[in-house]
Amino acid sequence: MAGHSQFKNIMHRKGRQDAIRSKIFSKLAREITVAAKQGMPDPNMNPRLRLAIQNAKAESMPKDNIQRAINKATGGDADNYEEVRYEGYGPGGVAVIVEALTDNRNRSASNVRAAFTKAGGALGETGSVSFMWDRVGEIYYPASAGSADKVMEAAIDAGAEDVESDEEGHTIYCGFEDLNEVSKALETALGEAESVKLIWKPQNNVPVDEERAQSLMKLVAVLEDDDDVQNVYANFEVDEATLAKLSAA
Repeated sequence: MAGHSQFKNIMHRKGRQDAIRSKIFSKLAREITVAAKQGMPDPNMNPRLRLAIQNAKAESMPKDNIQRAINKATGGDADNYEEVRYEGYGPGGVAVIVEALTDNRNRSASNVRAAFTKAGGALGETGSVSFMWDRVGEIYYPASAGSADKVMEAAIDAGAEDVESDEEGHTIYCGFEDLNEVSKALETALGEAESVKLIWKPQNNVPVDEERAQSLMKLVAVLEDDDDVQNVYANFEVDEATLAKLSAA
């Protein structure tokens, strides 16, 4: 499993998600507003908005908050956010991709660069690491959705490309342009997914030791704590023994 996914699980178990719930809601609202502003305010006619709302619901974001974010776009008083991608290397030569929605590119670039520098990494040019990744759709179901065989069969029928199942759940991958169609087919077969999103999937992962893993965890946490940052991806992996130590720390 990718290191970033492992660290997400650790942070969740440590209660980090509860501690920054308002920040999560703020980021989700920003994505909903941008999606609604760029397309139709109707999720049935706007795939990006549909996905944004679905992911907001998965985080238990109140309906009023979701509607307020949509209204902000249609009311004409929404800030003009730009989608920006930053790329660079973290500790141990691990490649990192940062996606942001910002109304101030200079502020965002400065904050992201500072985070990389403090962690002993370096921010690079756009395209400096993304060639090592694939842009794909990711659909996640909890283990309660069914057995690995059931989910695999549903994924194949829906046109997905790959499935990874473990005791916690099922991660289904599909082509970038197929996400909306595949997610709808899976919803018919398995019910509503816990999350549906476009991600950067690394072609290869870099093994890291405990010390570097801790440094990477801090870098990811600092980046995700920034209001402008929406997503962070890193192409590393951690062995089971190191993962157990980090979970117990």
